[in-house]
Amino acid sequence: MAGQSRKWMILMATIWIQAFTGTNFDFSAYSSELKKVLDISQMELNYLATASDLGKAFGWSSGLALIYLPIWMVMFIAAFMGLFGYGVQWLLIRRIITLPYFPVFLLCLLAGCSITWFNTFCFVLCTQNFPTNRPLAISLTVSFNGVSAALYNLAAKAIDPTSYSLYLLLNAFIPLFTSFAALIPILRQPPPNSNLISTETLRHDRIIFIILFIFAVITGIYLVAIPPNPAKLFFAGAICLLVLPLGVPGMVYARSWFTQNVTPRVVKRTSFMLDDDDDDLGLRKKLINGSHDDDDNDDGGDGDGNGCWEMVIMSDRLAFLEEEHDTKRLLFRIDFWLYYFAYFCGGTIGLVYSNNLGQIAQSLGLASTTSTLITLYSSFSFFGRLLSAVPDFLKAKLYVARTGWLAIALVPTPLAFLMLSLTDAKIALQIGTCLIGLSSGFIFSSAVSITSELFGPKSVGVNHNILITNIPIGSLFYGLVSAFVYDGNALLTTASVCMGRDCYFGTFVLWGCVSVLGLVLSVLLFLRTRHAYAGRNRVSLVS
Repeated sequence: MAGQSRKWMILMATIWIQAFTGTNFDFSAYSSELKKVLDISQMELNYLATASDLGKAFGWSSGLALIYLPIWMVMFIAAFMGLFGYGVQWLLIRRIITLPYFPVFLLCLLAGCSITWFNTFCFVLCTQNFPTNRPLAISLTVSFNGVSAALYNLAAKAIDPTSYSLYLLLNAFIPLFTSFAALIPILRQPPPNSNLISTETLRHDRIIFIILFIFAVITGIYLVAIPPNPAKLFFAGAICLLVLPLGVPGMVYARSWFTQNVTPRVVKRTSFMLDDDDDDLGLRKKLINGSHDDDDNDDGGDGDGNGCWEMVIMSDRLAFLEEEHDTKRLLFRIDFWLYYFAYFCGGTIGLVYSNNLGQIAQSLGLASTTSTLITLYSSFSFFGRLLSAVPDFLKAKLYVARTGWLAIALVPTPLAFLMLSLTDAKIALQIGTCLIGLSSGFIFSSAVSITSELFGPKSVGVNHNILITNIPIGSLFYGLVSAFVYDGNALLTTASVCMGRDCYFGTFVLWGCVSVLGLVLSVLLFLRTRHAYAGRNRVSLVS
């Protein structure tokens, strides 16, 4: 029982870390002030946002560090990178020091790298402590990364609602304080789980996850639906909601102990199940080979149309899930590139949109609503991340391939950009922000599980960091397009600040078209991988 309690303490520690390390989501809160202090154009400001995302391209360094360093040391290295990256920017924006543009670019890069290190650290902890419920653990913890902007927005309002530079100071110190709070659970991490896992333990874990997800939903509703007045009391309530779940595992295990030791039991049965291992591979291959035969019979037919369809859907598709892929094999996989560009055309656009929220609101004459838009994006990103756990809860009754859920999650994004292109009304901006946050949140959270299932759980650290290289590339490309349109319209009015609907109209149209392409690619990925998911579902039913 002690070992079980410690693993839940680890989960709570990762939730706290994720909740306070999504510091890139509040960039739009202080970006206008940073632009003014540095006296730079929108294009140059876009490069700073790209630098923060470019830190993800160095995510491989965190995996390398975990090989040679204790896991707690990796956490503190990430915390101190953020302290330096954001702390010096705070000194700059407060005009205590002056720096040229390039060092500020490097500071943004360092701050972005710290976020990636924190994320990798949390993924590893979830994988080590919840091998049988890895997707649920990752979905839950990553979900809280989506409320970071809302929490920082609350903290800033509680301390000084007029200071934009305060966000940078909070970004610098709160992750460090959270790391100290999480240190003891991490040092007391239980040993790796045995292959034998009792069904009673699995049942308890399922109950605890359901309760924790309910707490998470309550937290999200609290942040988005209740008016934050007074801000200090509201922020204290949010912290309480983050702390309260600590007691859930203890209550579940106390009830179990009472049932086993106090309540008489006539029949006591214990059964065990094996975690996934190599012995399941033969059964999996036999079942999937059977499904291959069925697929071949279904897809077969005469005519050039069917031949083209077979080439697109069946060429070099995955034989079964969780087959390990090294880097070379990964890069030659058609499924990987479909997945890569679906993410590039979907989730990454959502992130770039959030980086531009400050300028979008300002251009529409809604600068005073920027903090509200940040909270909406953050909160609905949080709900999207929570929804990524739906496939795991529904798989017994309604089994849909996780890549199918990915395609469904991409639908709101083109709808949002269509709405933003048609009208500049305040309500349309708010609804569009909610839809984009919901969609991108689902994609961010489900990406680790999809990468693990398609290309192997043991290689997920390296392969996922290869996947998210699309984020800095997309941030640069989409950001350059938006900055080019913005600065072009600003020049027409001979002003440094663009005002009016035209500032982002062309950008919304382009982003909408690209997101439709991402939806098409995700549907192709689903069609190519559904047989592998169906094969695993057969294995699960047999087990």
